[in-house]
Amino acid sequence: MKRILVPTDFSEHAEDALKVAAQIAKKNNCEIILLHMLELPHQTNDAIMGGASIPESMLFMKKANETLDEVAARPYLDGIPVTEVVKMDKPIHGITQISKDYDVDLIIMGSHGSSGVEELLIGSNTEKVVRNSEIPVLVIKKDIPSFSAANIVFASDFSEEAKKPFKKLLKFVKLFDSKLHLVTICTPNSFKPTHVSEEVMNEFISEFDIPNYTTQIYNDTNIEKGIINFSNRIDADIIGMFTHGRTGFAHFFNGSISEGLVNHAVRPVITLKI
Repeated sequence: MKRILVPTDFSEHAEDALKVAAQIAKKNNCEIILLHMLELPHQTNDAIMGGASIPESMLFMKKANETLDEVAARPYLDGIPVTEVVKMDKPIHGITQISKDYDVDLIIMGSHGSSGVEELLIGSNTEKVVRNSEIPVLVIKKDIPSFSAANIVFASDFSEEAKKPFKKLLKFVKLFDSKLHLVTICTPNSFKPTHVSEEVMNEFISEFDIPNYTTQIYNDTNIEKGIINFSNRIDADIIGMFTHGRTGFAHFFNGSISEGLVNHAVRPVITLKI
């Protein structure tokens, strides 16, 4: 991993994400791309080029650059190469474009914690990035003074479509020398005999080189509670999940992972698009 993109709106939640990015960057000798998207009020494709809007847009740009300079000077970023970017664009388009321009390996974004990841529920920029990014997105929901990825939970139906994004997850797992906890959540509405679940999981993992992992079958009343309760049980550091882009969160067990999972999980969540 060479570059981490951290979009910031200068909020406390964005600062939490940047602190985690700094810890990851120091351990892996990464560069941080610190991005602020400047979306002017009533901005249209050519509004910022209009005569009357130029002084206003330049003032906003100047202030954004000054604030970004202040953020980049945080003591916890000492020794880390930081590239500052202020871009005038719609947030989702700008973040996507910068990710490509700088060949980013990981996006880290901040969001609300135990009170609910509101951005992921109300269709905001974080939600759009999570759903559409081809690059793994790590969502941080609180201040983490000592970030760890020692234990990662990944719940799935272990279907064929999960194999391609699972390869991306494995890169993250190997980078952090993590122990991967693969879990099938069985509920009253998605019951499978143990031997069937074990066969599906064993066939899935047989195609991959996973250095350190466990396989588990966990029973609960629904998928979301199962993932959260299992993660709490093993004190997981990160919850991994897949998204289906515009169609929403990953489907498995004849159902879907609802936004409730992310809403109630205070642990970091890493998402990968199928």
